[in-house]
Amino acid sequence: MAAVGAAPPVTEKAFDEYHLYTLEHPTTLLDREKKQVEFVRAAGVSSMVSYVYEGAQILSEQSMIPEALRMEADYGTASNPKVWVMREFTNSADNHLGLPMPKGRLRVYRRDTTGQMEFTGENVIEHTPRGELIRLTTGNAFDLVGERKRTEFKIDIGNSVGTIDPTTGLPIAAPVVGRPRSPWIDESFEITLRNHKKEEAEIRVVEHLYRGANWEITKKSQGYRRKDSQTIEFLVQLKPDEEQQVSYAVHYKW
Repeated sequence: MAAVGAAPPVTEKAFDEYHLYTLEHPTTLLDREKKQVEFVRAAGVSSMVSYVYEGAQILSEQSMIPEALRMEADYGTASNPKVWVMREFTNSADNHLGLPMPKGRLRVYRRDTTGQMEFTGENVIEHTPRGELIRLTTGNAFDLVGERKRTEFKIDIGNSVGTIDPTTGLPIAAPVVGRPRSPWIDESFEITLRNHKKEEAEIRVVEHLYRGANWEITKKSQGYRRKDSQTIEFLVQLKPDEEQQVSYAVHYKW
C-alpha cells in the first residue's frame, strides 16, 4: 500500500451498474498462463490496526442439523490460540485511494526503522465503492496469545428424553408429567490472554452465543458490548508481558 508516485496502473470509469478498468500498459499472456497484474498502489494510507481473539474453533457442521447443536455438549469447546491482526481504512481520495475497488487480493507494506519496505500481510477484499471502509485480516499476531476453555456446562432438556429425532434435530418429547418445563443450558467460559510485546496492546475478545437466540449473561468478569443478537465483545487492555482472564456465564432457554 506504499510506493513512489507514478502513473496509476489502472484507469476506471463507470458504465451502467458496472465499473470498467483499463490497464495503463500492455501485458502479455502466454498460452494457459495466469498472471497477477498490479491494479492500484498508494502511499501514505492511514489505517487503524486492531487485535481480535475469537477463541471458539467452530468447525463446519454442514452435515449436522442446526437444532441438534443446541444439545451437543462439546460443540464450540475447541480452542483457537491465534490472535488476528485486523487493519481497516477508508477508501477515499483524502486517504490516497478513492478508486472503486473490485474484489481481489490486497497486500500491505510498511517501512521499518531503517526505511526498508517490508511486507506485513495480505488478504482478499470484496467489491468496495469509493468512500467505504475496508476491513481485512492480514495475519496472526506473533506476540499475542489466547486460550479459551469451558469451565461449566449444565443442561436440562425439560419434558424430553435425551435422544434426538434424526429428522428434526429436536429432543424426542416424552409424556408431560405435571407442569411443562422448557429446556435450558448453563455454560461458562474463561478466556486467557497473554501479551509478550514490549508495548501495551488492546485485544477485542469476540464470543458467539451459538446455542440459541434467547440468552442471558448471568455472570461476567467485566463489561461487554452486544454486537448483534448472538455476539458479544470484551475489550481487554494488556500491559507488556501481562496476562489477563475474561470469564462469563450464559443461560440459554427455549
